[in-house]
Parts: sequence; structure tokens; C-alpha cells
Amino acid sequence: MNSVFALQGEAVYVPPMSTNRKNFWKTVPLDQMTSDEWEALCDGCGKCCLVKLEDEDTAEVAYTNVACKLLDDATCRCSQYDIRKSIVPSCVVITPETIKDVAYWMPSSCAYRLVFEGYDLPLWHPLVTGDADSTHKADASMIGRTVPEYEVDDDELEDFVVEGLQ
Repeated sequence: MNSVFALQGEAVYVPPMSTNRKNFWKTVPLDQMTSDEWEALCDGCGKCCLVKLEDEDTAEVAYTNVACKLLDDATCRCSQYDIRKSIVPSCVVITPETIKDVAYWMPSSCAYRLVFEGYDLPLWHPLVTGDADSTHKADASMIGRTVPEYEVDDDELEDFVVEGLQ
């Protein structure tokens, strides 16, 4: 069952921590995971919700600290997860079918990307630690570090590139 809690009056989606299959990410193909298992892969880092700049010639991706207007900077969760696509039509919904097309711009620590590429989860991942806040405790998230997109003009995005973020 998916969980939603209220934070400052807004509903914030929290992926489930429990699953019936232990270490499922090591044995279950992405397209055979339950919806709860799929959602539990998200570590809550917030990096996929950052504005990224892609070099047209090299396809190199640079991350900014400018976040989607729906990202809650205090939790690194989407404030409107269930209806995000209707509010932000350009939101990329990551699925077993889309992962092959978007993995290259996802953070190198992203569980969806790691599992897709055949790697294990980082030791700080909530599925490994059992602690929903372990990503933040490991300083692997963008919590408290983002600027909402509505505060930044498109022509200023390069000024917000974060070096070494990937």
C-alpha cells in the first residue's frame, strides 16, 4: 500500500518500504516488479526532479539545483505525486518501459538506473538500511539545496549548474 502524509498542508507521496520479496531488486526483473516494489526503488534523493542541461553535441548532462515546482525541498518528494503529469506535462514518468530511454540522464546513484544497468543499490539506500531517511543522512539527496524553477529565468540556468552532481 502506498503512503501519503501531509506536510505543511500538502500531500507528499512516500514510497513503501516493505515488500514481500526480500532483496527483490537483485532477483526480480524491472518489468516483473510489483508496483510497490517499483516505487520502493526510489531513494528520495530528488535529483530526477532537477532541471538538467544536455549538450546537444555530446549528450553530456549537467545538473542544476533548480527543482521542479512540485518538489518539496524539505522532503525531496513530489508534493503532487499522483497527479504530477497533469500539472507538469513534461514530467518524465519512469517505468520499466521508459527506463532504457532515460537512464543516461538519471543520477548515477539512482536505483532505477543502477538496477537497469545490472548494479546493486548503494549501502545508504532505504531498502538496504531499512531507514526511510538514510538517503538524507548519507548526504546523498538534494534536501534543503534546491531553488524552485519559478524563481529562475531559463537564460540563467547555467548559473545554477552544480559541479560533481550525478
